[in-house]
Amino acid sequence: MVEIELRINKAKDILTIKIRDNGCGMTDDQLSKVEDPFFTTRSTRDVGLGLPFLKQAAEITGGSLLIKSIPDKGTTINASFGLSHIDRMPLGDICSTIYTLILANQSIDFLYTYECDGKEYQLDTRNLRQILGDIRFDRPEVAGFIRNFLKENQEEVDDGNLF
Repeated sequence: MVEIELRINKAKDILTIKIRDNGCGMTDDQLSKVEDPFFTTRSTRDVGLGLPFLKQAAEITGGSLLIKSIPDKGTTINASFGLSHIDRMPLGDICSTIYTLILANQSIDFLYTYECDGKEYQLDTRNLRQILGDIRFDRPEVAGFIRNFLKENQEEVDDGNLF
């Protein structure tokens, strides 16, 4: 299970992203090295730039990155950003990112929460699985529903503003 939360609070001028999984987690030794761009647990490459870049992107906006992990339990990443800071990178097409994650990883359940100033929506693939049974998410009509659900709900929650 992967939980992704994206929360925007204009009054506090903050954007937060939380990603939590119930995967293998990290040992204290691995956690102490996670911000080193030349450390990775992957065997397919020798560098791991994702978290160091995320930390840098958060900190240059006055935000922060916090990572907690427990072996055999999972990992939680919390990143905060100054919402209106000139150096904050735009979110881009977050709906397409979530859509791609869901379709490319159909064996993983996702709970996506998008909130803007107290209004929120969620997409929980566990609910979709209950309704669809054995029908795959990459069937054109299902994929189209997921894409439209994400886009329409985001526009309703944030009034079509791009962050």
